[in-house]
Amino acid sequence: MGKLEEIIAKVSAYMGRMEEEAKEQYNFKELTLTQMHYLEMISERENPNLTELAAAMKLTKPTITVLVDKLIEKELVYKVQSDADRRNTHLHLTERGKLINQMHEYAHRRMAEEIEKKIDTDEMGQLTRLLEKIMK
Repeated sequence: MGKLEEIIAKVSAYMGRMEEEAKEQYNFKELTLTQMHYLEMISERENPNLTELAAAMKLTKPTITVLVDKLIEKELVYKVQSDADRRNTHLHLTERGKLINQMHEYAHRRMAEEIEKKIDTDEMGQLTRLLEKIMK
């Protein structure tokens, strides 16, 4: 494994640990990390419909439907019929879904804080620019 691959693997494992710790701290152990990411995507997109969520996640609408139905069963998401188009529904986070999403954001914030402790301001600017460039 190359050096970059090794670093990516370590960063990924570190983020996973942070998220798992946050899940345990907030007692949401029954939730998968993938489900947490779906809640994050719904929140970021401010109540998308299924088609919008599928496009954002680069998944098919049937796949998203199955995943959303599981979140509805867990009482983390609910659907609201669109006023503009009655055939369309928008996804909303329940209060519990919002709490879990906040916990997930907390894990991200903790990781950012840990990074900030270890590098100076110039390095932080460089890292941010490089990550933004990679993610485009």
